[in-house]
Amino acid sequence: MAEYKLEVTTGEMPYAGTWDHVFVTLFGNEGQSERIELDNYGPDFTRAATGTYTIKTSSSLGKLLLVKVEKDPYLVLSEDAWYCSKLVVTTPEEDVILFPCYRWISRGELVELRGGRAMKVFEEDHPLLTDHRKRELTLKKNLYQWKIMAEGLPHINSFNNESELPDEIRYSDSKSNETLNTEMIIGVELKLKGLLGSVEKWKSIEDMKQIFWYKKTTISEYVTEHWKEDDFYGYQFLNGINPNVIKKCSELPPNFPVTEEMVKPFLEEDSSLEEEMEDGKIFLYDQKKMDGIPARDYNGEPLHVSAGLCLFYLNPEDKLMPIAIQLHQQPSEDNPIFLPSDSETDWLLAKMFIKNADFIDHEAVHHLMSTHFLAEVYTMAALRCFPVIHPLYKLLIPHFRYTIYINTEGRESLFGKNGVLRISSLGYDGMMELMRRALSEMTYSSLCLPENITARGLESIPNFYYRDDGLKLWNIINSFVTAIVEYYYPSNSEVQKDTELQEWINEIFTHAFLRNTASGFPGCFHTVEEVIKFITMVIFTVTAQHAAVNNGQFDYNSWVPNGSLLLHQPPPTTKGESSMETILETLPNVGESVNFAAMTQMLSEKYTDVVPLGAYPEERFDEPAPKQMIKDFQEELSYLSEEITSRNSELKVPYTYLNPTEIENSITI
Repeated sequence: MAEYKLEVTTGEMPYAGTWDHVFVTLFGNEGQSERIELDNYGPDFTRAATGTYTIKTSSSLGKLLLVKVEKDPYLVLSEDAWYCSKLVVTTPEEDVILFPCYRWISRGELVELRGGRAMKVFEEDHPLLTDHRKRELTLKKNLYQWKIMAEGLPHINSFNNESELPDEIRYSDSKSNETLNTEMIIGVELKLKGLLGSVEKWKSIEDMKQIFWYKKTTISEYVTEHWKEDDFYGYQFLNGINPNVIKKCSELPPNFPVTEEMVKPFLEEDSSLEEEMEDGKIFLYDQKKMDGIPARDYNGEPLHVSAGLCLFYLNPEDKLMPIAIQLHQQPSEDNPIFLPSDSETDWLLAKMFIKNADFIDHEAVHHLMSTHFLAEVYTMAALRCFPVIHPLYKLLIPHFRYTIYINTEGRESLFGKNGVLRISSLGYDGMMELMRRALSEMTYSSLCLPENITARGLESIPNFYYRDDGLKLWNIINSFVTAIVEYYYPSNSEVQKDTELQEWINEIFTHAFLRNTASGFPGCFHTVEEVIKFITMVIFTVTAQHAAVNNGQFDYNSWVPNGSLLLHQPPPTTKGESSMETILETLPNVGESVNFAAMTQMLSEKYTDVVPLGAYPEERFDEPAPKQMIKDFQEELSYLSEEITSRNSELKVPYTYLNPTEIENSITI
């Protein structure tokens, strides 16, 4: 007789256990076991428990290939799904083999688990495994299908709502309950205050402090007090929630006729605009991609969005100061260039219209499309093209946790009938057109942070913590990915003959970047180096980049005057006619303001069901080498976290969003 010891682990989430009967069949290259029920004395398969079972066979089954798991009902009890985390099998030959599962198993369902070393398609050496691999991918391609959300935008999953999603990619019960409770608490507070749904205009800026009494952060409090200050305004274009828009300006655009006389008072004494540009001290914000997009109607009248330009100067104190603003692309008498020397409210209004366009651009392009929507394509392609035994599935799937769920739910809550983004100045159609334009202009290098920083000429601008922390994170992620990829792909030929890998990148090129060859995105891989770069970009995007553009939304934009998705009045066309009353009329009304503020709280809230960057609670790799690589990765992240924490302790406005302890391992909110 031969004995196989099975250690079966049930998940830790609520209701993970089951009373149902669980059966196992072992398959080896020399035979298979009988269908055996796993049954010890007392309860089996309880939450967070590991049960040990013995299966006896007449002789060794040889090399263990598959474990078949089945679940049948216990008596007449109703459906009792079971979350199986993993099985570990010790063979008669003393081999210890990990069979990852990490999914819900329903009544009557049959699940076949692969174990052992991660395998690429051309490495399969047994017909049973080759057939299993093909069947797995066929099932997944039938389950995860593509759908077009809108022409010219990345494609999305075909599920109509989150209730249709498979259990293993849905929120946990605790995550669902927490988000619903947070939403309810916010709503109750705002309703009790009489703010929710109010169409009244704010009577003073000070009144806006009553939106949230209890939810405050160090930075949100700082923003409330300093939002009008020019140096803080400039700081936000480096370290706020949209740090990817400004670039060094060595020559003024012809449609931005800023003169020496206009800005000389704001430059260093005895200097000139030309000299400061030559010294690399002038920077430009240019929202030209928004030009010509119609804003939505409000009470029968069109709203306005400013596709403007803003010139910044890095002064001798290393502060980035706005020195000139033009609110439309084409210069004219009705489109003056606003200056810091204009009246306080003229200058403040001009800055507010730039921030309004920037917040819309941030939310639609840099947050939703460039992280959420692209991550959904990366996820869908991985689910469709990689079997669970593939090394890149094991590497990437932890970075796709909850992403399809939050995108499916978020499209309704943000863009649905009552979605908060529909009440932005651009509205649904305008947001879609903005994303469409942005995707058509998007390049591969723009998503690769080192190239992005260089292309914008921001390698040496001081106090740019997003760049400093981001580049260090990029390098740490790149080192980790290099170690994993080179371990499984020792040569370029292995990349070229991995048909599943090639199908993955081709699906991404097709469904994310719509086969736009001018973008520079790859449609296939030829070298190990190309695979490393692309996967580094993917992991950076769904972890660090999403944290950078998402986690500070409450900090910076819960104070609506600092950044609003909606402004009611048109941009000023003349100088000297504004007042604080004009600003209050321009800002959203009470109900609109609290909707925007509530959105920023929901998106920035800290929830308990969180997996931080570099944590891999699901054990998927069976080989010692990748397990050690993960430990090395975690160690490097820990060192960086200590470094960032130390630096932030000396800053008046700390930059925390790229501290590894503050970054989630995937896009989950």
